[in-house]
Amino acid sequence: MFDPSGQPRILALPPGCDFPKYLVKGLLSRLEGADPAELARVDLYVNTRRMARRVGELFADGTPRLLPRIRLITDVSAHPDLADLPPALPPLRRQLLLAQLIARLLEQEPDLAPRAAIFDLAASLAALLDEMQGEGVPFERLEGLDVGQLSGHWQRSLRFLNLVTRFLETGGAEMDREARQRAAIERLIALWQTAPPQNPVIVAGSTGSRGATSLFLQAVARLPQGAVVLPGFDFAMPDHGWQALDDAFTAEDHPQFRFARLLDSLDMQPAEVANWCPGAPEPRARNALVSLALRPAPVTDQWMSEGPALGPVAPAMEAVDLIEAPSVRSEALAIALSLREAVAEGRRAALITPDRMLSRQVTAALDRWHIRPDDSAGMPLHLSAPGRFLRHVAALIDQKLSAESLLTLLKHPMTHSGPAGRGEHLRLTRELELSLRRSGPVFPTDDDLRAWAARRDEAGAVAWTDWLARTLDGLGGVGTGPLGRIVDRHVAVAEALALGQTPDGVETADREGATDEAGELWQKDAGQKAARILAEMRAEAEYCAAITPADYAALLDKLLSGEEVRRTQEAHPDVMIWGTLEARVQGADLVVLGGLNDGTWPAMPTPDPWLNRSLRHQARLLLPERGIGLSAHDFQQAVAAPRVLLSRAIRNAEAETVPSRWLNRLVNLLNGLSGDQDGPEVLDAMRARGRRYLDLAAAMERPARPLPPARRPSPRPPVHARPRNLSVTSIQTLIRDPYAIYARHVLRLNKLDPLRPEPDPPLRGTVLHDILDEFIRETKAALPQEPRDLLMGIAARRMEQDVPWPTTRRIWLARLDRVADWFIEEEIRRRQEGAPLVIEEKRTLPLGDLDFTLTGKVDRIDRQNDGTMVVYDYKTGEAPTKPMIEHFDKQLLLEAAMIEQGAFEDCAGASVSAVTYISLGSKPKTTVHRLEPGTAQAIWTDLAELIRAWSMPERGYTSRRAMNLRTDARDYDHLARFGEWDESSEPGPEEVG
Repeated sequence: MFDPSGQPRILALPPGCDFPKYLVKGLLSRLEGADPAELARVDLYVNTRRMARRVGELFADGTPRLLPRIRLITDVSAHPDLADLPPALPPLRRQLLLAQLIARLLEQEPDLAPRAAIFDLAASLAALLDEMQGEGVPFERLEGLDVGQLSGHWQRSLRFLNLVTRFLETGGAEMDREARQRAAIERLIALWQTAPPQNPVIVAGSTGSRGATSLFLQAVARLPQGAVVLPGFDFAMPDHGWQALDDAFTAEDHPQFRFARLLDSLDMQPAEVANWCPGAPEPRARNALVSLALRPAPVTDQWMSEGPALGPVAPAMEAVDLIEAPSVRSEALAIALSLREAVAEGRRAALITPDRMLSRQVTAALDRWHIRPDDSAGMPLHLSAPGRFLRHVAALIDQKLSAESLLTLLKHPMTHSGPAGRGEHLRLTRELELSLRRSGPVFPTDDDLRAWAARRDEAGAVAWTDWLARTLDGLGGVGTGPLGRIVDRHVAVAEALALGQTPDGVETADREGATDEAGELWQKDAGQKAARILAEMRAEAEYCAAITPADYAALLDKLLSGEEVRRTQEAHPDVMIWGTLEARVQGADLVVLGGLNDGTWPAMPTPDPWLNRSLRHQARLLLPERGIGLSAHDFQQAVAAPRVLLSRAIRNAEAETVPSRWLNRLVNLLNGLSGDQDGPEVLDAMRARGRRYLDLAAAMERPARPLPPARRPSPRPPVHARPRNLSVTSIQTLIRDPYAIYARHVLRLNKLDPLRPEPDPPLRGTVLHDILDEFIRETKAALPQEPRDLLMGIAARRMEQDVPWPTTRRIWLARLDRVADWFIEEEIRRRQEGAPLVIEEKRTLPLGDLDFTLTGKVDRIDRQNDGTMVVYDYKTGEAPTKPMIEHFDKQLLLEAAMIEQGAFEDCAGASVSAVTYISLGSKPKTTVHRLEPGTAQAIWTDLAELIRAWSMPERGYTSRRAMNLRTDARDYDHLARFGEWDESSEPGPEEVG
């Protein structure tokens, strides 16, 4: 196939051509007219399975022929001459062994990292060891690293790495996968030096970015009939551009750096690299422009000297558009429109982006035209239904079960997915949720669940809760122990929950490791992959030290997140979404490069907790910029497509974004090519073409006709449907926000209590009321000798009972402790002026001849020494001012009126001389409002007029009529569509009901 040569044989294809297509075309052209069996003698090594599939499809498409042996570079160790190599150490076993070492390190130095990071640190350490073995860096080199000028953290990391490497060298672990790959390549090279293969051996598509792979490429290039075909080689870069790539510290992020290093190792010059398929089309002018834009940073002054030689740049960029969207949403819509346009024109289109959020938004936007793109990137396994279910069950092992986590588990689609179905299960789950929201408890126990079922007096509910309680019992009492035991317990509970109640009442919670009857848990690709991971954990359990349930949950999450599952759905054949890796082996008429912002494309290097950049350079390991360089190479290849759309969002959800460094360089270069080259004008034209998609997206979002502005609701229900019974606290709501009264009492919509109650101000107020009420009841006859001790004792007991958050209990007790002396002093004074008469009582009272009843619940009423009454209210915040009491907050005034109207028998015939607020906030204060004779009667009369007014049919329940603050949030604002109007909008009365 190849003419004899004393030089290594390196060939390449330029950016812009379909690499697999022209790889096959070049190979067939070299064997044209030869014996058909010659093609079958070719060993063709490619870098990914996707590349292997595509190349195989291209060979099979057309004339029947024999096929070459297509292999993966990673399968070199399967060569028949290397059969005696020992098998590689399973990655999980090595991770568990490393986790043991890291756990001991954290026990000795707990300030290094939290215990929850053990498996993350183990994974990063395994990656470092892989890299050292792949790059051929001996462990002894770490001992010679200079850390004298570095912080104690790196010195400590280096000491630990030396301990780990000694552990590995002394037989603490077998040969792992990366070490085995390098050993196989080195042995194969040694065999080839004595008996080189005479058949053609070709390696195609690899950049040689890893040390072991680079060794293999060098060896193949030196074979008599060997060749290396590089993808996306920059034929346009001059010699001095290549010479600037000699320092990894400044050039590792350049797209051609890996090729420069490979050629240097072969003692070759870039000019000696030949084109594998000279007839392959490429956009030469654009490649030259992009090549100049991506020169290493230290030599960007070459823009000024070489830029004029490019000539007019319009032909190079006439097929390149630029979208600079104001937001990620508008970027996604514009990209979707460009893909939709390509479909209408019969072109093949692809979105290339590493931003999975952007790709999901584009997919959602395409759905309006019923276009489902072929998304090559699957869903992470830990986000699939089985993955989420298994993670949730694992997180509950040996944990106190909360109402929120229980309902999350019960509502999961995997739960009760067995033959009995989910209908009855979901009905009972809904009823249980309503009960837990209304009356708790926050942390339901088995007894609570069974008590709920007993109250329902329903045989199905009793059986269901018995099944649930018995199954969840398996999550308790696990404790720290062997990994295998925890895996078995986890799997058993997960399967029992997934299976649900079997028709014959037999559960599988006691059948550890069962996989035959588990509902839909182990079905489909996601379930099967999850089952394999758990089986591997069980198989490698002996290499794990005793593990806590929390560490087990962290390990499971780490393993699940490392796998992906493909979505099984019928996709459009001409619309694709590719990651940068998939884009290397595909071709399209339109290529959209989306998410071109720094931090997304390229992504920022992952921090290495073991070696910093300086130490890596000393050890001759790969620098963090390696990933950026690979992304740059992907960009250089993709931007050379026949038609290209560059896209970025100027702002994301948090702040303004920074353009991708490659886009920034391209824009800056074009802006500098002024004069006859028309660089700025070409850039304006690119933006104008991109703006067309943004304008289309804005027009698509714009309604066909202007929508009328939302009206401020003011419903007018029939008089007979209006509330005839309100509490004294609801009167303030009726005055300030009548719509809330309409929603609650007419529509009967009540806000659901949260599943996870928070220690908010309303709860604090309720608890404080209960504490003070109990204290006043116990001391109603007389204050004890040590009233403060009694008060704080009641507070401690009440908070232990009603406040399930230990930290909150301490804080609230401390706050009460600070004001306790003040409260006792004030209480002594109050007892000198009067005595408690009524404590926490509720009464109702009809309102004259109106069909209306007022309900009031007083905190406390004291009979004064002069025979009058004083109404008290406890506050945890500020007391209302006098104007607020007179116009809005009429609770205590209405209670005073009810007292004088005879609602409270103990106060019959007495008048109310004052209403008093006892504020127990950070600045305790007693606020007294004296009442003149006749005030209570006037309040009662005003209430009658208010209720009479609300009995008029034309009176509407206007939303947010007289709010205290515009920022005040109300329970029914969303129902009223507040935000589409404001307090300045006129009410829109509407007959309802």
